[in-house]
Amino acid sequence: MNAAKRLPTLYIPHGGGPCFFMDPPPAYPHLWDGLAAYLRGIDGALGVRPRAVLVVSGHWETQQPTLNIAAKPDLLFDYYGFPEHTYRLTYPVSGAPELAPRVRGLLSEAGFESAAAERGLDHGVFVPFLLIYPQADVPILQLSLQKDLDPALHLRMGRALAPLRDEGVLIVGSGMSYHNLRDLFSGRGADAAASFDAWLGEAVADPKTRDLKLTAWRSAPGGREAHPREEHLLPLMVAAGAADGDVGVRSFGDSIAGKPLSGFQFG
Repeated sequence: MNAAKRLPTLYIPHGGGPCFFMDPPPAYPHLWDGLAAYLRGIDGALGVRPRAVLVVSGHWETQQPTLNIAAKPDLLFDYYGFPEHTYRLTYPVSGAPELAPRVRGLLSEAGFESAAAERGLDHGVFVPFLLIYPQADVPILQLSLQKDLDPALHLRMGRALAPLRDEGVLIVGSGMSYHNLRDLFSGRGADAAASFDAWLGEAVADPKTRDLKLTAWRSAPGGREAHPREEHLLPLMVAAGAADGDVGVRSFGDSIAGKPLSGFQFG
């Protein structure tokens, strides 16, 4: 397993529920095809297999940074109203509890008190990683979001974790760059969604101004329309914080029911 080079950090869209494992809506027969192809291509695009993944999902919030130290985590089917077979998906990946002390040490050096817990992997983790590493052969350590959803705090948390990139650990923020479920299929808000997507691409690109812009994302054009609640955007802050001065690029772009959806890579 070769992980000698510095790994990038990623912000990936994880789709809607178990979307890759069910029939799409008849009106949108290819709704998730582009995103599925992107996720399946990440392993080859990296050119190196990480020794572990540290992932932050939009579906786990705690009072302080908390690491899932389960050695063999179960799956949390935390989605509702989907076909019965999607509640029988399996992903027998190993956890990475041995990495937790290193992560907690880095967080402590940056002034964060952290905790550890054993829980299952939510669908913001197992659904995309069923496509990224379908053989479940790369251990996963999940880190929680903070309940205050403070963008500056999550950027700082990411900066604390940047040394892991030189230690064979792939840092992944798993969310959605657009996450207004009320408007997604309504036809409303297309202009606002496009404005925010364009702003986001510009905001992540320049490391000199990135933190300032991302901290003020709520005032961005279309920001609140794209994210009535920001839990699916905050994983981007962790990935961007861990970028350590690297330029951010749009690594994925597609239209989902008329709303732009993007993924980003740093380094």
